[in-house]
Amino acid sequence: MTARAEAGTASLTPDRGAAVDPIVLEIVQGSLAAVELEVETAIARTSRSPMIRDAHDFRAGIHDRLLRKLTGRSYSALVHPIARDFPLAEMKPGDVFFHNDVYLSEGGIGHLPDLCVTVPVFAEDAEGNAEVVAFVQAFGHHDDIGGAVPGSMPSSATSVFQEGLMVPPIKLWDQGVPNRAALTIMTRNSRMPESLAADLDAECSACLMGSRRLSELFGRYGRDVIEACFDQIVDRTTQTYRREILSKIPVGSWTWEDYAEHDGVDAPKLHTQRITLTRTEPEDPGGERLILDFNGTAPQAKGPINHCGNYADGNFLKKWLAPVLRNLADSPERMAELDVNEGVVPLIEMRFPPAGTLLTPVFPAPTNARTFVILRLLGVLAGVVAKAVDGRMPADQETIRYTGVYGEDRDGQPYLMREVLGGGSGGRYYADGEDTIHVVPDSRNLPTEFTEARFPFRVERLGLALDSGGAGRYRGGLGYEKHIRMLKDGHFMSIADRSILACWGVKGGKAGRPFSVTIDAGGPNERVVDALADAEPVRAGEVIRIRTTGGGGWGDPLDREVDAVVRDVRWAKVSPAAAEADYGVVLSMDGGPAGMDRDLSWDSMKVDIAATEELRARLRAARDAGRPFFDRGPGYAQLSGGAPSSDYDHLN
Repeated sequence: MTARAEAGTASLTPDRGAAVDPIVLEIVQGSLAAVELEVETAIARTSRSPMIRDAHDFRAGIHDRLLRKLTGRSYSALVHPIARDFPLAEMKPGDVFFHNDVYLSEGGIGHLPDLCVTVPVFAEDAEGNAEVVAFVQAFGHHDDIGGAVPGSMPSSATSVFQEGLMVPPIKLWDQGVPNRAALTIMTRNSRMPESLAADLDAECSACLMGSRRLSELFGRYGRDVIEACFDQIVDRTTQTYRREILSKIPVGSWTWEDYAEHDGVDAPKLHTQRITLTRTEPEDPGGERLILDFNGTAPQAKGPINHCGNYADGNFLKKWLAPVLRNLADSPERMAELDVNEGVVPLIEMRFPPAGTLLTPVFPAPTNARTFVILRLLGVLAGVVAKAVDGRMPADQETIRYTGVYGEDRDGQPYLMREVLGGGSGGRYYADGEDTIHVVPDSRNLPTEFTEARFPFRVERLGLALDSGGAGRYRGGLGYEKHIRMLKDGHFMSIADRSILACWGVKGGKAGRPFSVTIDAGGPNERVVDALADAEPVRAGEVIRIRTTGGGGWGDPLDREVDAVVRDVRWAKVSPAAAEADYGVVLSMDGGPAGMDRDLSWDSMKVDIAATEELRARLRAARDAGRPFFDRGPGYAQLSGGAPSSDYDHLN
């Protein structure tokens, strides 16, 4: 273990748990995962809002008394703001802490709809006194916390004060007694007070249950043993990532950047997010690590796409970005086994630009659409690592955007339906991307049966968006295509990026298709809706067509197996026209060439081998020898002044 790892992660035991029984360690680690899952299951079963109960846009986490995240199933918020404002020695059993203030969250909360509940865990010391030994935490995206528009995500906000109610860390329950005044203030500021009250009750109760489970674990094995296990859980992650992940990145330095395309206030432009990645030598005075330097990131935006990343030395951001590195594991199976907990923190050093950038905004800069930054940073890290490892990373994906409708239901009562529609993931060096995935683990689209029963619209289609995945030797995953027919007049809302700048392809792979929304397609009132929209009117009978992003492709599409292209056409993932234009595969049918304007008969569809070989040779010969390592699609030139690529898109 390097000096940096020892200094960068405090420990609960003198030997960092090295002497703990390995069988007991496995039991404790499994128990933590089980408690975390039990907390999330309890929230899902007892909450009320569609966003929490049905879409599952929430997470739980377990932390020790040193504020280290112990579980690795998913990302979580931070305990740091609670420990900063409330001394651990003054906490009592039954206390529940709450916050959602972005600028007082130490970077753990990205926007105001993410409400966070934290419950301390207690164990008795030698004298029988209860002491804090751990924390159970849950945070999730709630339907409405006030602000200028339903859903608390105004796309044109220029101040956080327009985005909803800000609550700094407070004690929401005091020794088991809820603070009714605080709860009343929060629900009074929400357009959905009953759902908010029910969700908070579910989250507080679930975390209190998790606290009891962990107290039982301490009682069963003793505090010394459990805390030794905590040290080992963290240390083993550090060692594993150093051995299996850092070793795959050569010593050196690389730079890459990507962009958000609009902020809801100014006209679309390139909002740069840049990472210079440096892999240090084992002999480096600071230890063997990755340095992520964000200098070169654009100034903070007027609109709400800023993210407070520079708090607590970037602690949240390190754990948010680290899952990208798992793609360097020896196999997909091994990748799935690697947890992300506090053990990754000592291996990543972050260097932030001065205050006043997209990643270092100054209060009260708005932040409700901060996904445009933190999701993009996942791709920027994947891209800069791809430059270091000759493309052995997945192509880009964009798998969060908020879409929804609101108005009055059949009974004249206000309603809000909002969901987090996913998109296609990027192609990988060994496989196609996945279709319609969500970056939040276990999250999902809202069930059609539920939404049609509760809201005044009909879902007429929910399927895969044809040709949305980027072409490649390994194709990008497909996005959604969803059609919603309104049964009453209402309004459409959208918080989405990648409507101009597509998800990039890598190492010869092509960019995927961007996000788009069209209302009344083919009708007399057909119109394209901006990806940032708060209140687009939609009349009863009109159809909203939503197409989400496809993932970027990996590798040369002309190297894709012909049988795989034919299969994609048969499965309606790729059109016959795209098979020919993007993959150089010429399909024929009895009676002539296959095309989009005629029905396909799968039995009669054949590959014209000679025409395919001739077309692929012609397409290869026509290529520019100096084409970039990354393909951003045609939208980049719209915002770059005509340049087809960035200087950073080339390996040299």
